[in-house]
Amino acid sequence: MEVAQVVCAILWRNPMRKFAVLLFTSALIGASAGCGNNPTAHAGSLNVVAGENFWGSIASQLGGSKVNVQTVVTDPNADPHEYESNTNDARAFAEADLVILNGAGYDDWGKKLLDANASSHRQVLNVADLLGKKAGDNPHFWYDPGSVVKVADAITAKYKSIDGGNAYFFDQKQTDFATALQPYNGRIAEIRQKFAGVKVGATESIFVYMASALNLNLISPREFMDAVAEGNDPPTSSVVEFQNQITGKQVKVLIYNVQTATAVTTNVRHLAQANDIPVVGVSETLQPETVTFQDWQLAQLIAIENALNADALSR
Repeated sequence: MEVAQVVCAILWRNPMRKFAVLLFTSALIGASAGCGNNPTAHAGSLNVVAGENFWGSIASQLGGSKVNVQTVVTDPNADPHEYESNTNDARAFAEADLVILNGAGYDDWGKKLLDANASSHRQVLNVADLLGKKAGDNPHFWYDPGSVVKVADAITAKYKSIDGGNAYFFDQKQTDFATALQPYNGRIAEIRQKFAGVKVGATESIFVYMASALNLNLISPREFMDAVAEGNDPPTSSVVEFQNQITGKQVKVLIYNVQTATAVTTNVRHLAQANDIPVVGVSETLQPETVTFQDWQLAQLIAIENALNADALSR
């Protein structure tokens, strides 16, 4: 007879010992079931594909060594609205554990890739859907500080859903990212406090969300900004109105999108410079492409604050 069998036989003759055995067995089964519910770590790094490098930078920082992030649109000289996907993109989408798209019509090529490359394990984060936005809304969500935080939270939640065994790691990375955003958030608060209500202009709708966060008064014609953002010629009336705002010195600083330059926006920029109005260039994607999201944004915020200071000193 095996030792275990002998022990059980001895215990079973005693009612109290019998109860103890049953209690122990029940606890053991419960513990085993509990172990079965524990999340397990994902085998290898998560494959993450981001449509644009601003979301890719955030995804990379939030995932650290547990993720491999591939970004589709990286060219700092290209207009992301006009990107055309290729076979490498299709392969990346097919093999991804998580795809992050901006949505709201900004990267419709990504939706086509998802439809054409089905996957049973892939998760998708559509930023516009997360924020309750739709096609036709301003898609430049990464210029809205509040939206950036919501997206970061959602990315972390996706990571933990796919790779629950590393949940603590992802929580720590989320805390690290929040700390890394402090200089960015601090500069926004500083500009907001110093220059609230100052009138500024922008050649495109890319700056609308940030202007609101900075409490700047963006007075350039909405029809002009929206038309340029959509790749169309702005209405003549909006061009004339914008030109009058500049020559009349109503606009104190002009924000210029360097990645969607057209003959019309270039003329507006030259007109601002001719009227001694500071011009600050901002970009749709990371510039340089090796910089982090927060360092890229901080550099632009510093340039904007310097321009606002220059205007204040000139008066």
